[in-house]
Amino acid sequence: MPINNVLTIDVEDYFQVAALSDAISVNEWENIPTRVERNTNKILDLFDEHNVKGTFFTLGWVADRYPSLVKEIDRRGHEVASHGYSHQLIYSQSKDVFRDETFKSKNILEDITGKAVDGYRAASYSITKESLWAIDILVEAGFKYDSSIFPVRHDRYGIVNSPKEPYVIKGPEGGEIVEYPLTTYSMLGQDLPVAGGGYFRLYPYWLTNYFYRSLNSKGKSFAFYLHPWEVDPEQPKVEVSWFSKFRHYNNLHKCSKRLSKLLSNYQFLPMRKELERLGFLAE
Repeated sequence: MPINNVLTIDVEDYFQVAALSDAISVNEWENIPTRVERNTNKILDLFDEHNVKGTFFTLGWVADRYPSLVKEIDRRGHEVASHGYSHQLIYSQSKDVFRDETFKSKNILEDITGKAVDGYRAASYSITKESLWAIDILVEAGFKYDSSIFPVRHDRYGIVNSPKEPYVIKGPEGGEIVEYPLTTYSMLGQDLPVAGGGYFRLYPYWLTNYFYRSLNSKGKSFAFYLHPWEVDPEQPKVEVSWFSKFRHYNNLHKCSKRLSKLLSNYQFLPMRKELERLGFLAE
């Protein structure tokens, strides 16, 4: 029987990503022509073509300006979840600022859809050992699950040796929430990040396919993520360091074709549905 894997999209625009933050400040966002509506609709159409449903972790800043986009995501049968408000790294924010933005984003999305928003994902997976206090604020805000912890070593995110499968995590003040970690693959004693995004663009498709086939053959699902700007090779080029350019622009021209192939090769469902199936959340 085929394994159901988890399909997620982090809805943000190209100029809001951490890799370009040295060149573009939040204060400039209002003056930059957006591409997020067109790119997200491109993904929605592709999902319709393959008859798959996913979870769209949507930035509050985007929802504020494009409520019709959020309504369209919901109308097409996908789960709407929160990606915070301003796409700032949590460990660079104060607790008060994070709390205000977290509540604000959740309220915006719930007002638009008229439905409870149960899921949260931090900007750049920035719940780390230094920002575990965010867990208690997510619980306070009423979220049922989080998907912000990458069990890898990375310069910007990750908690090494944290659980690889969904589990209940407790914050420093005792708040408990279900955590759905991003997918890794154990090889030669190392946990390789294979969950999507830049890794999906970096690895050749045959290697990604090998990782995912191997996980499914062992009865394990994988959680995949992508951003709307990753299917937009025509986006404006921003002058940043060579490493940030590599992270952001590498293989953008191949991503749409690879995504279509992935959707043809595997079965997917929204994250909340998988957590219901596993018994972590009530249906």
